[in-house]
Amino acid sequence: MWYRYETHMHSREGSACGKDSAADMVRAYHAAGYAGAVLTDHFIWGNTAIPRDLPWEERMQGYYDAYLSAKPLADELDFDLLFGIEHFYGNWKEILIYGLGVDFWKANPDIPQISVEELGERVHAAGGLISHAHPYRFRASYMDAFYEPTLTMCDAIEVFNHSDPPEMNAKSMALAEKTGLLRTSGADVHWKDYEGIGQAGLAFPRRLRTNEEFVAALRAGEGRLIINGEIL
Repeated sequence: MWYRYETHMHSREGSACGKDSAADMVRAYHAAGYAGAVLTDHFIWGNTAIPRDLPWEERMQGYYDAYLSAKPLADELDFDLLFGIEHFYGNWKEILIYGLGVDFWKANPDIPQISVEELGERVHAAGGLISHAHPYRFRASYMDAFYEPTLTMCDAIEVFNHSDPPEMNAKSMALAEKTGLLRTSGADVHWKDYEGIGQAGLAFPRRLRTNEEFVAALRAGEGRLIINGEIL
C-alpha cells in the first residue's frame, strides 16, 4: 500500500496568492485520498501574507499559525499535516525547506542578511532538507529574465510541478539525472478546487507522522514520484 503526500501547498493565511484556507486545503487533499501534505507558504521575500513590518518572532509565528489553523482538522481526519516553507532566494528562484519547526526560524533572525548557501548549512545542521522548486520556471508576466538555479545547498530537485508546462518539467528531470540529486514532485496548489490536486506529490510505503519522519524517508529514497496522478 502506498500513502500519498503533497509536498508543495499554499494557504491564504500564509501566502498572498493563496485563495483558500489551510483547513480547506486539508479537506481537499483528504477527499482526494492523500495521507498528508506539507504546508509550504511563501516566506519572507516571496509572495507572503505575513506582514513584513512585524518583529521577527511574530513574523515566524505567523507562518506557523497558518499551519496551526488547520492542524485540529487534520488530526480529526487522521491526515498528516506537516510544516515547511518556500523561500525566495533571488532572481525569481525558490527552494522548499522541509523538516524544521518554528523554533528554528525564530532562532535565526539574521536570515535576511545571510547567503542562501549559509542558510542551507544551517538547515542541514538542524536536520532539514532542501528541494529546489520549479528550477526552470519562467513566466514573462512577472519575471524579467531567466536565471539558472543555485544548487549548492540543495538535496533535491522538484522534477514535476503540476503548475508548469511539460517542457519545463522535462528540463528539471534532466537536471536531477545530471546532478544525482533526490527528486520531488508537487502540485504547487493555491486553492481547494485546483485541477492539480491528486496529480502530484510523493508516495511512501508507510505513514509519515512528523517532519523528522518525512525528511528521513526522503533521504532514504523511500518516496516514489506522483506524476499526473500516477505513482512511478
